[in-house]
Amino acid sequence: MSLVEIFTDGACKGNPGPGGWGALLRYEGKQKELYGGEPDTTNNRMEMTAAVEALKCLKRPCQIRLTTDSQYLRKGITEWLKGWKKNGWKTAAKQPVKNADLWKALDEQVARHQVEWCWVKGHSGHVENEIADTLANRGVDEFGRREA
Repeated sequence: MSLVEIFTDGACKGNPGPGGWGALLRYEGKQKELYGGEPDTTNNRMEMTAAVEALKCLKRPCQIRLTTDSQYLRKGITEWLKGWKKNGWKTAAKQPVKNADLWKALDEQVARHQVEWCWVKGHSGHVENEIADTLANRGVDEFGRREA
């Protein structure tokens, strides 16, 4: 199975507010950059969207090392998702899971691949995370600031 490295980030100017997401994909020495945004969103939604969009662009099942600076994204997919699904998309406090639409989309994409989830501290000089951050901010500028 092919190893694809993915680095993702989200950005939001205000929370909620205009947001953007970015992803850097690497495979066999080649790189691909993806980004987008929304005029009214949250940082967590943009972090999740970056991962969903990166995984969606892969045409066949892959071995993936996905690196994010979002503990919400990493813990959500590796620790919390199973319980949410078991509890009918309710939290332990019996409240609806926030961003359930994106968690479901992410779960669907992850099921196609073998994903290793890695975390890196944001804005710590990690080169690929900084590239993903730049892409996410480009998404804010190009898509997030449009009139709704």
